Amino acid sequence: MRTKIISTALLVLTVITMLVLLACRVRIGAAAEAVALLQTNGMTCDRCLNIITATLERERGVAVVAVDVAGGIITVGYDPKIIGADTLALKVTTAGFDSKVREVLTPEQFKQVTGKEIGMIAWSAKNCGGCGSRAVGVTTTVKRSPQCR
Repeated sequence: MRTKIISTALLVLTVITMLVLLACRVRIGAAAEAVALLQTNGMTCDRCLNIITATLERERGVAVVAVDVAGGIITVGYDPKIIGADTLALKVTTAGFDSKVREVLTPEQFKQVTGKEIGMIAWSAKNCGGCGSRAVGVTTTVKRSPQCR
């Protein structure tokens, strides 16, 4: 009887722990150790922004994405040990936008140029906010244009 109670308590504790971990979905290994600035053509609206953001978010090693539709620049904080800047540009091109690497910076260089930390670029939180799960930076959105696909 005592063994059954202990087993049940351990099972309940294990389930609660797993639920807490799943609720926060912390993405391990996606540290912004480099910043790629991608010059991108063909972005015209917020739908383009969403397509590009979703495309890059899916990639292992991407920590943060910010899209400037009007300026044609995508800023990606990523781990260069996992994914390369050229691969990021290729993913955007495959999604239907002409994209090439304009510049690759360290997070320190990015801060010197912009005055902002790579993890703090115009956050638009897409999570519960406090458990450490990843949000995506979005710097510019525009209304849907007639040229949009």
